[in-house]
Amino acid sequence: MRMSVLPVGILLTILSFSSGLKAQQDTLQQLPEVVVQSYYSKASLQRVPTAVSILSPADMQLQQGVSLLPAMNTVPGIRMEERSPGSYRLSIRGSLLRSPFGIRNIKIYADDIPLTDAGGNTYFNLIDADAVSRAEILKGPDGSLFGANSGGVVRLDLFLPPADTHHLQVNLQGGSYGLFHGSAAWQQQWKNYRVQVFQGYQRADGYRQNTAMKRSYTQTAQRWEYKPGYALKLLAFYSDLSYRTPGGLTLAQSEANPRAARPGTPATPGAVAQKAGIYNRTFQGGLVHEAQFTPRLQHVLSVFGADTHFENPFITNYEARDENTAGFRTYLQWTNDPQRTSLFQWKWLNGAEWQQTTTDVINYGNKQGKRDTVMAADKLKASQYFFFTRFQANVQAFTFEAAASLNYYGYSYNSNGHTKINFTPQLMPRFSLSYLFTPQVTGRVTVSRGYSPPATAEVRASDNVINTALQPETGWNYEAGVRAASRHHTATIDAAFFYYKMQNAIVLRQHDSGEEFFTNAGGVQQKGIEVQGMWWLMKPRTGGVLRGIRWQEGYTLSDFQFNHYVSADGKDYSRNALTGVPQHVLVSSLLWQFPAAVSLYAQHTFTSSIPLNDANSVFAGGYHLLQANVSWKLPLRSRCGISVRAGADNLLNVNYSLGNDLNAFGGRYYNPAPGRNYFGGISMQL
Repeated sequence: MRMSVLPVGILLTILSFSSGLKAQQDTLQQLPEVVVQSYYSKASLQRVPTAVSILSPADMQLQQGVSLLPAMNTVPGIRMEERSPGSYRLSIRGSLLRSPFGIRNIKIYADDIPLTDAGGNTYFNLIDADAVSRAEILKGPDGSLFGANSGGVVRLDLFLPPADTHHLQVNLQGGSYGLFHGSAAWQQQWKNYRVQVFQGYQRADGYRQNTAMKRSYTQTAQRWEYKPGYALKLLAFYSDLSYRTPGGLTLAQSEANPRAARPGTPATPGAVAQKAGIYNRTFQGGLVHEAQFTPRLQHVLSVFGADTHFENPFITNYEARDENTAGFRTYLQWTNDPQRTSLFQWKWLNGAEWQQTTTDVINYGNKQGKRDTVMAADKLKASQYFFFTRFQANVQAFTFEAAASLNYYGYSYNSNGHTKINFTPQLMPRFSLSYLFTPQVTGRVTVSRGYSPPATAEVRASDNVINTALQPETGWNYEAGVRAASRHHTATIDAAFFYYKMQNAIVLRQHDSGEEFFTNAGGVQQKGIEVQGMWWLMKPRTGGVLRGIRWQEGYTLSDFQFNHYVSADGKDYSRNALTGVPQHVLVSSLLWQFPAAVSLYAQHTFTSSIPLNDANSVFAGGYHLLQANVSWKLPLRSRCGISVRAGADNLLNVNYSLGNDLNAFGGRYYNPAPGRNYFGGISMQL
C-alpha cells in the first residue's frame, strides 16, 4: 500500500488535540453530544462501533444551500459531483465508475422509506436541499439493516425538526449564471398531531451552453400519535425536474471554450442540436406505523411506493421510461429491561424488506429533441427482498454488534421472450467491536461483506442491449478506527483505516458511438484512510470582538487499484489506479463568530489528480478550491427572525471539471465547472 505523510493540517489537529482536552475541560460550557439514529436507537457517536459521519443542520447552513454537494464533500470518503446544474453523482469510497450519472452501489433512505428503488437507482437530484434537515452517512458495506450495497448507506431526515419558536420559514437565494432558489416550509402542532408542508423552486441558466435547469418540489410530512407509544407518519413528495446536459469536451475544446456544449461531428450532431437533457416527474411517498407495545418491545411497519416518468433526449436516441415501485419494510426490536441497571445491556432487531420496480422503456430516434421512430422497447421488472437481524450489546466499556442480512435479487425482461434472471441469495454479515479506553477515547474494528447486484440501468444501458452476463459485485471489508473527544466536545477527531477487496467490480465502457455499456472487471483493492477533526480554538462566548473560532479538517487517502483486470480487447489494467477516484482530498475550514450575530466561514479543498480511463493514460490535474461566505442575523426583537448571507465559490478562479466522463470515447472527458461565482440570500423565520 502506498502510504503518504498526512497533511500538515491533520497532523496539527492530532498533536494539538491532547492539549485541547485538558485546557478546556472545566471552564467552558459543554457543547451538545452528537447522536446517531441510523441503527433505530439513539446512541452516542462515541460508542458506535462503525464508520458514521453526521451532517447536522448547522453544517448544512454553512454552505451555499441550493445543493447538498458542498456539505457532502466535507465528509472524508464522500465525493459528490455536478457536471451541470441538476446532474449529480454521489459515491462513497469510490463507486463513480458505475455511475455515468446518478447513484449506484449506495442505499439511500428517508426515515424507514427507501429512496433507492428495487433496480438499484436513486434520483437524488429530485430532492430540494432545503428539505433535508440532517444526514447520516454509513461508510463501507452495511447490509445488516439496509440490504445489498457495497459502498454505504445515506439516511436523510426529511421530517423537519419539531416547531419551537417559529412555524413558517422562507428562504430566498440568487447567484451567478441565473441562479434562483426559493423555499417555504410551514409546520403546525395540534396536541398529538403535527403537519409540515414544504415547497421549493430552483432554476439556473448554468455556466455552459445547454445547461438550463428547473425544479419544482412539494413535500408533506405528518405525524399522528393516536395513543401513547403508537404513531402514524406520512412522508410524500412530488418533484418536477428538468435540466439540459451539455456533454463532455476534449481537453483542447475545454481549453478553447470551457462554456461550450459538446459540438457535432460529421457522424453525430451536438448536444445543442439534439436538445440533450433530462426530464423527470416523480411522486414518491410512504406510511410508517410505530408501535411501542411495551418498554422492551417495539414494532415498525412502513409501506411505500413511487411513480416516475423519465425522458432523456440524448445525442444518438431519445429514451422514455415509466417506472413504478412498491414495497414494505418491517422490524421488531427487543431490549433489556430499561428499569434495571445492569452491566449487560442489549438490543435485538429482526426484520424484512421487499421491493419491486417495473420499468417500461422505449428508445426512439432523436430528431432535434423530438421523438422519431422506435428503435428498441423493453419491459423490465426488478425484485429484491432481504431478511435482516442485528444484535447489539454493551458490557461495561465494550460495545459489540453482530448483524447480517440474507439478500434475494432478480429481474425479468421481455426481449426475445419472457426471461428471468435470479442471482444466488447472498448473506451479508457484519461484526463490529468498540472499546471505550476512556470516556473520551474509543477504538473500533469492523468486518463486513459487501454485495451489490447490477442496477437495471446497467443491465440495459444506453446501447439498448440487455446484458445478462453482468454479475454482482462482492467482497470483504476490514476496518479499524478511533474516535476521541474532549469532555465538553470542544475538540473531536475520527480516523478510519480500511481495506476492501472487491470481486467482479462493475465498470463503465463506451462504444465508438458514445453509447454506454457495463462489464465486470476482475476486481478492485481499496485501501484507504479517512480522518476528520474539529477544534473550537475559541469556544462560543457572549463577550469580546471574537465570539468563537472553529477549525475543521477532513482528509481522505484512497489507494484504490484494479486487481486482475483484463479488458475484452486483451489489455491488462491490473494494478492501475481506479478510474475517477483522486488519491488525496483535503478539506480545511475556519468559522469565525463576531458580535451582532455575524459569522465568517472560509473553506479550502485540495483534490489530487484523477485517472480518467482504465488504462491510466489520461489524468485530470489536481486543483485547489476556495470558498467563503458571511452571514448576519438581524437583531430584531419580535418573533420574526431574519438572516442574510452572501458568498463566493471558486475564489481562485481555477479551471477544473467537477464531474468527468470516465472512459469517454474520443477523449471527451471534461465537463468544465464555473469559474469565480457569487451568491446571496435571505432567510426569514416567523
